[in-house]
Amino acid sequence: MDDIGFLRRKDAAEYLLGKYGFGAERTLAKAVVTGDSPIFRKAGRAVLYRREDLDAWALSKIGAPQRSSSDAAREP
Repeated sequence: MDDIGFLRRKDAAEYLLGKYGFGAERTLAKAVVTGDSPIFRKAGRAVLYRREDLDAWALSKIGAPQRSSSDAAREP
């Protein structure tokens, strides 16, 4: 994975899994269809992601700190 501006889906998934622990290739593929995807661009059939867009997407998925699983039930 070179330090280029765009990552293909496989490299984007490796980046997310390595940095955040989630974001598998199949998750990214499904998210493009459902509209829950990181911002992406297309070059022909290839879906391309920038690291900053992947970071923003991943951080938006991470909830607030909790001490108990019951804490989630109290969130608005």
